[in-house]
Amino acid sequence: MRKSSIVLVVMAVIASLALASTCAAAPLENRSDYFITVLTGPSSGIYFPIGGAFSTFIGGLGYKTSATATGATAENINALQTGQGEMAIAMADSVIQAVEAFGAYEGQPPAKDLRAMMGLWPNYCQIVTTADSGIKTFADMKGKRVGVGAPNSGVELNARMMFEAHGMKYEDCKIDYLSYGEAIDQMKNGLCDVAFVTSGLGNATIMELGTSKKVSFVPVEGEALANLIKKYPFYIEAKIPAATYNTDDDTTTAAVMNIMLIDEKLPDDVVYDLLENIYSPAGLEAIGASHNTAKINIKLETALRGIVGTSVPLHEGAIKFYKEKGMLK
Repeated sequence: MRKSSIVLVVMAVIASLALASTCAAAPLENRSDYFITVLTGPSSGIYFPIGGAFSTFIGGLGYKTSATATGATAENINALQTGQGEMAIAMADSVIQAVEAFGAYEGQPPAKDLRAMMGLWPNYCQIVTTADSGIKTFADMKGKRVGVGAPNSGVELNARMMFEAHGMKYEDCKIDYLSYGEAIDQMKNGLCDVAFVTSGLGNATIMELGTSKKVSFVPVEGEALANLIKKYPFYIEAKIPAATYNTDDDTTTAAVMNIMLIDEKLPDDVVYDLLENIYSPAGLEAIGASHNTAKINIKLETALRGIVGTSVPLHEGAIKFYKEKGMLK
């Protein structure tokens, strides 16, 4: 190659590197000034490993960080508002209820300080029983021992709505306010007939139950599902594929999105920086490695699902990020 050609190639490479550096946002120089606690969920559930992956990745960027196991949605909403964390995984339906002060938050001041950062994955309402229980429909649960979740937890809020949609009340069953991990442990011992589990698919506690018993699900379908979606439009129709838990058939049910909440007091440039890195190839790979649900569902294309069109406002730093991506006007 002639000397003049080599010079031209070198100059072209330098120019392309310079262009790339101007196009890429410079990382924050003061990341270590911020401590970001990620509020997750019980160690038996899906929130815990995925939330932990967020924390680990954020720590790798230079932020001070930790992940905290919690009782999940309801506890996370309260903890975020009382300064016990900066990021929190929560079900969108519970967040909407907190913001609008209805349902489980009836009579409380509206939670106007909650801010959304990104959509995560759909939580499936998995009403778990066993094949030998004889329970095939929601009505079959009458008189049975049912674990509906810890009081006012996201799972228990879903259970209330399911009962309402089916024209039933808690009084129709023998209700236990157990977390789904506790309820499934009771099922193993024959002390509980049904457990409400609102979670991503491939829930570890249900998988474990399947090692000793044949798992079955109570469907949410037909008129009851239509009633549910009409009154609470944050629900969508969904399927639990038979292959997920080795059931005989797919099960129709309802699902609601999980979203990541973020402290409204965090500076806009910090939230922007977090999103830019989370949605980078390295960020998606790191978080996706924590659970197949994260790998399949957490992506930029669905980042606003479960948020836009609801009463839950986005953080200003997130608004800037999504506008630059052409996802918001």
